[in-house]
Amino acid sequence: MPVELIAALSVVLVVVGVCGIVVPVLPGSLAILGGLLVWAIWGGSPFGWLVFGIGATFVAAGASAQYLITGRRLKERAIPNRSVIIGLVAGVIGLFVIPFLGLPIGFTIGLLASEYARVRNLREAASTSWTALKSVGLGMLVELALALCAAATLLVGIITHLIG
Repeated sequence: MPVELIAALSVVLVVVGVCGIVVPVLPGSLAILGGLLVWAIWGGSPFGWLVFGIGATFVAAGASAQYLITGRRLKERAIPNRSVIIGLVAGVIGLFVIPFLGLPIGFTIGLLASEYARVRNLREAASTSWTALKSVGLGMLVELALALCAAATLLVGIITHLIG
Protein backbone atom coordinates (compact mmCIF):
# COMPACT_ATOMS: atom_id res chain seq x y z
CA MET A 1 0.00 0.00 0.00
CA PRO A 2 1.46 3.42 -0.94
CA VAL A 3 2.71 5.47 1.99
CA GLU A 4 0.67 8.45 0.80
CA LEU A 5 -2.53 6.44 1.18
CA ILE A 6 -1.50 5.32 4.67
CA ALA A 7 -0.75 8.95 5.56
CA ALA A 8 -4.14 10.06 4.26
CA LEU A 9 -5.95 7.33 6.22
CA SER A 10 -4.04 8.28 9.38
CA VAL A 11 -4.93 11.95 8.96
CA VAL A 12 -8.60 11.18 8.34
CA LEU A 13 -8.77 9.06 11.50
CA VAL A 14 -7.11 11.81 13.54
CA VAL A 15 -9.41 14.51 12.14
CA VAL A 16 -12.47 12.38 12.96
CA GLY A 17 -11.04 11.88 16.45
CA VAL A 18 -10.45 15.60 17.02
CA CYS A 19 -14.01 16.31 15.89
CA GLY A 20 -15.21 13.51 18.18
CA ILE A 21 -13.85 15.30 21.21
CA VAL A 22 -16.24 18.18 20.54
CA VAL A 23 -19.13 16.11 19.14
CA PRO A 24 -19.54 13.03 21.37
CA VAL A 25 -21.41 11.08 18.68
CA LEU A 26 -18.09 10.52 16.87
CA PRO A 27 -15.22 8.49 18.33
CA GLY A 28 -12.68 10.82 19.93
CA SER A 29 -9.45 9.71 21.51
CA LEU A 30 -9.74 6.15 20.19
CA ALA A 31 -9.89 7.36 16.58
CA ILE A 32 -6.81 9.51 17.17
CA LEU A 33 -4.96 6.53 18.63
CA GLY A 34 -6.10 4.48 15.63
CA GLY A 35 -4.70 7.03 13.21
CA LEU A 36 -1.39 7.15 15.07
CA LEU A 37 -1.25 3.35 15.17
CA VAL A 38 -1.94 3.04 11.43
CA TRP A 39 0.97 5.38 10.76
CA ALA A 40 3.25 3.52 13.19
CA ILE A 41 2.53 0.09 11.71
CA TRP A 42 2.25 0.82 7.97
CA GLY A 43 3.77 4.26 7.54
CA GLY A 44 7.12 2.91 6.51
CA SER A 45 9.15 5.12 8.79
CA PRO A 46 11.40 3.88 11.56
CA PHE A 47 10.18 6.87 13.57
CA GLY A 48 6.52 5.85 13.23
CA TRP A 49 6.53 4.30 16.68
CA LEU A 50 8.12 7.41 18.14
CA VAL A 51 5.30 9.47 16.59
CA PHE A 52 2.80 6.99 18.06
CA GLY A 53 4.39 7.17 21.52
CA ILE A 54 4.43 10.97 21.65
CA GLY A 55 0.94 11.29 20.18
CA ALA A 56 -0.49 8.60 22.47
CA THR A 57 1.00 10.42 25.46
CA PHE A 58 -0.84 13.60 24.43
CA VAL A 59 -4.08 11.67 23.93
CA ALA A 60 -3.79 9.90 27.29
CA ALA A 61 -3.02 13.16 29.07
CA GLY A 62 -6.00 14.83 27.40
CA ALA A 63 -8.42 12.05 28.25
CA SER A 64 -7.15 11.94 31.82
CA ALA A 65 -7.40 15.71 32.20
CA GLN A 66 -10.99 15.65 30.96
CA TYR A 67 -11.99 13.19 33.67
CA LEU A 68 -9.84 14.70 36.42
CA ILE A 69 -10.92 18.30 35.84
CA THR A 70 -14.58 17.48 35.41
CA GLY A 71 -14.66 14.88 38.18
CA ARG A 72 -12.94 17.10 40.73
CA ARG A 73 -15.24 20.05 40.17
CA LEU A 74 -18.35 17.88 40.21
CA LYS A 75 -17.28 16.30 43.51
CA GLU A 76 -16.60 19.73 45.03
CA ARG A 77 -20.22 20.73 44.42
CA ALA A 78 -21.62 17.23 45.07
CA ILE A 79 -23.03 17.01 41.54
CA PRO A 80 -23.59 13.37 40.55
CA ASN A 81 -22.17 12.03 37.29
CA ARG A 82 -25.73 10.99 36.46
CA SER A 83 -26.64 14.63 35.74
CA VAL A 84 -23.81 15.00 33.22
CA ILE A 85 -24.71 11.68 31.57
CA ILE A 86 -28.35 12.75 31.27
CA GLY A 87 -27.14 16.03 29.79
CA LEU A 88 -24.98 14.15 27.24
CA VAL A 89 -27.87 11.91 26.23
CA ALA A 90 -30.14 14.95 25.86
CA GLY A 91 -27.41 16.66 23.84
CA VAL A 92 -27.11 13.74 21.43
CA ILE A 93 -30.89 13.68 21.02
CA GLY A 94 -30.84 17.45 20.52
CA LEU A 95 -28.20 17.07 17.83
CA PHE A 96 -30.70 15.13 15.73
CA VAL A 97 -33.63 17.41 16.53
CA ILE A 98 -31.80 20.70 15.88
CA PRO A 99 -28.76 20.11 13.66
CA PHE A 100 -25.48 21.48 15.07
CA LEU A 101 -26.99 23.70 17.81
CA GLY A 102 -28.99 20.85 19.33
CA LEU A 103 -25.97 19.41 21.10
CA PRO A 104 -25.23 22.34 23.44
CA ILE A 105 -28.91 23.21 23.82
CA GLY A 106 -29.91 19.62 24.61
CA PHE A 107 -26.96 19.16 26.96
CA THR A 108 -27.81 22.31 28.89
CA ILE A 109 -31.53 21.53 29.14
CA GLY A 110 -30.89 17.90 30.10
CA LEU A 111 -28.36 18.90 32.74
CA LEU A 112 -30.64 21.57 34.20
CA ALA A 113 -33.65 19.23 34.24
CA SER A 114 -31.64 16.49 35.95
CA GLU A 115 -30.30 18.89 38.55
CA TYR A 116 -33.75 20.36 39.16
CA ALA A 117 -35.17 16.87 39.68
CA ARG A 118 -32.37 16.22 42.18
CA VAL A 119 -32.41 19.44 44.26
CA ARG A 120 -36.01 20.67 43.69
CA ASN A 121 -34.85 24.29 43.66
CA LEU A 122 -34.45 26.14 40.36
CA ARG A 123 -31.83 28.59 41.64
CA GLU A 124 -29.68 25.81 43.12
CA ALA A 125 -30.17 23.66 40.01
CA ALA A 126 -29.08 26.57 37.80
CA SER A 127 -26.00 27.13 39.98
CA THR A 128 -24.91 23.50 39.98
CA SER A 129 -25.66 23.18 36.26
CA TRP A 130 -23.52 26.23 35.51
CA THR A 131 -20.66 24.70 37.52
CA ALA A 132 -21.03 21.42 35.64
CA LEU A 133 -21.13 23.22 32.28
CA LYS A 134 -17.96 25.13 33.07
CA SER A 135 -16.10 22.06 34.27
CA VAL A 136 -17.14 19.94 31.29
CA GLY A 137 -16.22 22.80 28.94
CA LEU A 138 -12.81 23.31 30.54
CA GLY A 139 -12.08 19.59 30.46
CA MET A 140 -13.14 19.45 26.82
CA LEU A 141 -10.86 22.38 25.94
CA VAL A 142 -7.87 20.75 27.62
CA GLU A 143 -8.57 17.44 25.89
CA LEU A 144 -9.01 19.22 22.55
CA ALA A 145 -5.73 21.13 22.95
CA LEU A 146 -3.84 17.92 23.69
CA ALA A 147 -5.57 16.11 20.81
CA LEU A 148 -4.41 18.89 18.51
CA CYS A 149 -0.87 18.38 19.84
CA ALA A 150 -1.18 14.68 18.93
CA ALA A 151 -2.42 15.67 15.46
CA ALA A 152 0.51 18.04 15.05
CA THR A 153 2.87 15.23 16.07
CA LEU A 154 1.40 13.00 13.37
CA LEU A 155 1.70 15.74 10.76
CA VAL A 156 5.34 16.38 11.64
CA GLY A 157 6.02 12.64 11.38
CA ILE A 158 4.30 12.39 8.00
CA ILE A 159 5.96 15.47 6.56
CA THR A 160 9.37 14.37 7.85
CA HIS A 161 8.90 10.96 6.25
CA LEU A 162 7.64 12.29 2.91
CA ILE A 163 10.31 14.97 2.60
CA GLY A 164 13.18 12.79 3.84
